[in-house]
Amino acid sequence: MSETINGDSHDFNSLLSSSDRDFLVRNNADQVKIDSLKGKKLGLYFSASWCGPCRRFTPDLIEVYSELSKKGDFEVIFVSADEDEESFNGYFSKMPWLAIPFSDSETRKTLDEKFKVMGIPHLVLLDEHGKVLTDEGVEIIREYGVEGYPFTSEKIQELKDFEEKARKEQSIETILVSRSRNYVVTSDGNKVPVSELEGKTVGLCFSASSFKPSADFTPKLAEVYKKLKEKGKNFEVVIISLEDEEESFKESFAAPWLALPFKDKSCEKLARYFELSTLPTVVIIGPDGKTLHPNAADAIEEHGVEAYPFTPEKIAELKEIEKAKEAAQTLESVLISGDLDYVIGKDGAKVKVTDLVGKTVLLYFSAHWCPPCRGFTPKLAEVYKKIKEKYEAFEVVFISSDRDQTSFEEYYSEMPWLALPFGDARKSSLSRKFKVQGIPKLVAIGPTGQTVTTEARNLVIAHGADAYPFTEERLKEIEAQYEEMAKEWPQKLKHQLHEEHELELTRRGSFVCDKCGEQGGVWSFYCGECDFDLHPKCALEKDNETKADAEEEGKTKEGWVCDGEVCTRA
Repeated sequence: MSETINGDSHDFNSLLSSSDRDFLVRNNADQVKIDSLKGKKLGLYFSASWCGPCRRFTPDLIEVYSELSKKGDFEVIFVSADEDEESFNGYFSKMPWLAIPFSDSETRKTLDEKFKVMGIPHLVLLDEHGKVLTDEGVEIIREYGVEGYPFTSEKIQELKDFEEKARKEQSIETILVSRSRNYVVTSDGNKVPVSELEGKTVGLCFSASSFKPSADFTPKLAEVYKKLKEKGKNFEVVIISLEDEEESFKESFAAPWLALPFKDKSCEKLARYFELSTLPTVVIIGPDGKTLHPNAADAIEEHGVEAYPFTPEKIAELKEIEKAKEAAQTLESVLISGDLDYVIGKDGAKVKVTDLVGKTVLLYFSAHWCPPCRGFTPKLAEVYKKIKEKYEAFEVVFISSDRDQTSFEEYYSEMPWLALPFGDARKSSLSRKFKVQGIPKLVAIGPTGQTVTTEARNLVIAHGADAYPFTEERLKEIEAQYEEMAKEWPQKLKHQLHEEHELELTRRGSFVCDKCGEQGGVWSFYCGECDFDLHPKCALEKDNETKADAEEEGKTKEGWVCDGEVCTRA
């Protein structure tokens, strides 16, 4: 809690009134005397209609307010940051509490300054004597809801202590049961008591169907769930949906598993409890109710049913097996799957994977609909041509994420290399193997079939054809060349195109030269303050010309004597 204002006491009248106003307003224009707030606890709610986080938080505050207003000793006052009265009125119309009138901008500004409001939504909670209890009301409402009342430090500490105890004594019931609910639901709305999950291994799947990684993962989890059920394993999945739309929530029932009800308050609370940082996340709860694994999603994605029962020991065992597989990896094990033992050439002819053995092969994950891919493909094509001119033992294989055959063919027509056929089943397994989260992605497989790097795209951008064969040893050679290249250059210089500051010799991944307009990489004479770049060639050009001129000027024509400003015959 902020020490700057917590504990300060305020008189409600002097805090909320102005010289010509002793009242607050409701959204129906009724006026409420500030004197009527005596003896009540207050929440000063700094918010605005244009603020997305505010609009998401306001319903939570309304829910708490509706419950606490029954006690008669709690009130909320909206302090608007809206910029026009129409926006204020539209937003305030959804609020059941009071507000500083929009017309009183001076009081709103004063409150902002007094309570050091640096961002919104912001909720300052005061007790009945005007003493500031906390300026972290938003976090408290989100975390504890109505249970946080009366919002004293003692109450919040009590709740934290209770949570710590519950964490130590964690069970499936402490996780999934709330004050108002002791059940989870099926896809057809039936209620299943949480007690029926006791003694089972439970996967809590945090999901949002509208988020593509979650949507892509759900069928894989459904497949694993089905197989484990068929094997009679004591396993259950409970979906913790973070969706705002009920239709999307219903899409999460891709298998006959369970879920917390739509928009249940426990969903966000559990996301905080398990410190959710990514989607999808599958928290594994063991038969004793304790957390076995904080996120088994990757293990499920990579190993399927083999990952069961998802214990740390099992997943460590699988990692060792994976390491052994990687050590034994060959190009055939990467690119051959059953009868699928070929790639295709530009004429559609099949090229056996075995014909590529012994070459450095780049796997190019890309798609026509992806603008960064379309921007990178010409660069890669240029690099491909240069490498092929020098080294025959090199190839690229396009692995398409295009949405239809026509798009695939149109895009592939721009490429000079090989490809997996459109819709090839190997694409999904290759994406999983190389953890392709975004495209374009370029994976380099060396002549022995071992993975050299999964970040070959960055190497192509930085070093072009010089990056071949993309190994650590080659990168060290390039690095040595770069250091040698810069030995004779000044560390700093002034340039007529940027007279404000000195330019400093700086390592830069990629930039556009502000003199010639062409892309550069590796070294730049750079001004970080102004984001100004010059190729070393462009930066040093003037200096070289000046030196040449000076040398030329220093030469005296035979038979003449130059004494500075005048040359005369000897």
